[in-house]
Amino acid sequence: MRTSQITRSGLLLVFVAFAALARDPDDKIMIRTLKVSDHPSQEAHNIYVAGQVVTTLRFVKEVAPTKTKLLAWEGRFEPPLVGGKKVVLEPIRDLNSDEAVPLLVTLVDGTEFVFLVKRPSREEWGWIDHQVNVFKDPDSYNAVLSSLYDSLKRERELSEENERFKKEENSVDHAYATLLANGQVKKTPFRRKRFWRSTNEDMDMRVEVFEGPGKAAVVVHLKNTYHDGPWKFDGAYLTRDFTNYTVRPFALRMNRTEIAPGQSGKIAVVVDKSAFETEGGQLADLALQIFRGDGLLQVAVAMDHTLIRQ
Repeated sequence: MRTSQITRSGLLLVFVAFAALARDPDDKIMIRTLKVSDHPSQEAHNIYVAGQVVTTLRFVKEVAPTKTKLLAWEGRFEPPLVGGKKVVLEPIRDLNSDEAVPLLVTLVDGTEFVFLVKRPSREEWGWIDHQVNVFKDPDSYNAVLSSLYDSLKRERELSEENERFKKEENSVDHAYATLLANGQVKKTPFRRKRFWRSTNEDMDMRVEVFEGPGKAAVVVHLKNTYHDGPWKFDGAYLTRDFTNYTVRPFALRMNRTEIAPGQSGKIAVVVDKSAFETEGGQLADLALQIFRGDGLLQVAVAMDHTLIRQ
């Protein structure tokens, strides 16, 4: 798919595909346990890093600095820090998708570990390693204890996520978003304030912006005109300044997460007045960003605070 042109008319509606825009709100920062087998056919384990984010590898024994090497790190990483039981990596920039930097770690007892340092996958399961606890003996007490902590952490996160989903399903904003995604605007309190359409060789896009009593909404209509593959939804973010520091909550519903060539889909977003409020109680403008499956920005919609009707 090709990058769309930037268009400006009254309310800013931008239909673009910018690789440089950060996707910080969706980044998963992980602390995980890695058990390394002694089997000779064991492949090198991957370590996932991101530009200017520190990744620490923690071992059960002291690391031998002179026998620990990150190959061809110059220009890609800050000088690796090796000391005690840790190896610290800090990429200067995001690695390219085809870059895999070998890391050889040798402990003082002669135990060797080989890793491939890569950028995280853009798939739903992708993550950035913040800390990796490496164990050679999968049956050791520390390895079992670390795995137990990992399991408890995942169980807690799943429980919290399920609870959040239950609350969302019963929220008024999600009910409105469902109605909008199903084309039932008349059953909601919203009135269409602005409309925009953009067509290129990849996508036919229409955006409707709605005002409402104490809430605002956006409906994005997408028709995939790219014949070589489906369009996939990757994420949506609502911020004041396009950074993760000002992320605001919203309700989202869509009628499909993947749009085949020639097929159409809708994404509906409802934003409560509280999301527009600053710490001082004033109302600030927001920006909605929707990303497609390859990580590029598909559409950005400026949501003016005046959309909130009293």
